[in-house]
Amino acid sequence: MSRGKQILTEDEAAGDSITRNDLSPSKRGKLVVVGTSSSSSGQSIPLKFPSPERNVTCETLSMIYLHETTTRVVVGSSSSSSSVVEPQDADYYYYPSNDLPSLSDELENLILARMPRSEYWKLLFVNKRIFWLVKSGELFRIRRDIGVREPSVFIFATGDNSWWGFDRQFSTRRQLPHLPADQCFSSGDKESVCAGTHLIISGREIEGVVAWRYQLETNTWNKGPNMIQPRCLFASSSCGATSSAYVAGGVTETGSEVLNTAERYESRTNTWHRLPRMHKRRRLCSGCYMDDKFYVLGGRNESNQLLACGEAYDHVTATWELIPNMLEVDAPTEVASFQSPPLIAVANNELYSLETSTNELRVYVKRSRSWRRMGSVPVRADSHKGWGVAFKSLGNELVVIGACDSGDGMAIYSCCPPGGGDDQGDRELEWRPLGCGRNRLSNFIFNCSVMVA
Repeated sequence: MSRGKQILTEDEAAGDSITRNDLSPSKRGKLVVVGTSSSSSGQSIPLKFPSPERNVTCETLSMIYLHETTTRVVVGSSSSSSSVVEPQDADYYYYPSNDLPSLSDELENLILARMPRSEYWKLLFVNKRIFWLVKSGELFRIRRDIGVREPSVFIFATGDNSWWGFDRQFSTRRQLPHLPADQCFSSGDKESVCAGTHLIISGREIEGVVAWRYQLETNTWNKGPNMIQPRCLFASSSCGATSSAYVAGGVTETGSEVLNTAERYESRTNTWHRLPRMHKRRRLCSGCYMDDKFYVLGGRNESNQLLACGEAYDHVTATWELIPNMLEVDAPTEVASFQSPPLIAVANNELYSLETSTNELRVYVKRSRSWRRMGSVPVRADSHKGWGVAFKSLGNELVVIGACDSGDGMAIYSCCPPGGGDDQGDRELEWRPLGCGRNRLSNFIFNCSVMVA
């Protein structure tokens, strides 16, 4: 077999004619397998049935159905007419649907909601009810209601005209639809953050700073709503528990004013809410969510001075707490002027920092408000002073994406820190490579966001 099972996007799957699945209720089939095989000659393809495996020879396998009214297996081929394969196994027996109890739609929905999201494209071929269950976004609502969530990583890198979405292990990827913004937006700087099933991209169009919203349920881009105070170079963070996102600081559309304002985006209502002002004005800062609070760290003030302090917003009291010397600023001023915003991530409710001047990982000790060293990372964060590198958390794991030490392509590594920042000591972590060199990404990342839905 020259080519195995292919990965399809939702659009590719949906692009196939729905009429070939649109069987009458009395003849509606049950999906057994979806796959392809390209070969100049027929090959034996193993297929799993309710009883022992059988082999079917065909050039391109498109769809297999077990009809409820017959024991025949219908093989659909894109290069020839359908053929019929009669079961030959002595112990093979097809059970008519009326001999087996059927699942209710509600129970079926609960089962489907627990499938990995990367497998949802396969559901589009089962029948019309499940097709619209996926396309309408109802399946995502069920996932949210029963607390089923999994992370996905969305990346925009040099050389790409579209965003790409990856699963947790970076083993599968899919291309998002083209973002229909103007050329000014496409070629300019952008900020990204996820809230629920929404990926928010903020950037400048000819008319000013706007926000575009990618909706996972419908696989579409929509413009707006814009922030109450449009901004650039701001801190942001997702709050998965409430399907919301926070933004703070940055500069105005004209770049003439450094901001201390903050907002919260609610994905369920598509609305922005104004928050109290921070203590400090800051731009090129970073955000994270930890201990049920939104933290803003570092950046530069209105006098272009580096800030080592951080601030924490408590949504219960609606107040900001100023935290002096929360960051270690050890880079020379002339070098720091070109530094990226702090590279920070939260895993197991512990704060980690990737120091771009030393390629060193550190963990924040909350009790003493100090940092502990945890060894070096396997990518070159110092190549561009922290720019072009992604440092994120996926649940209890840390993920770093950047240029390989050899400078040849992209490296993706993950590790699982032990947790308990106060007790970790100066131990180094064991980094595990993920999809290194396979995903055809450039070695410079413009934007990277993690969606947990």
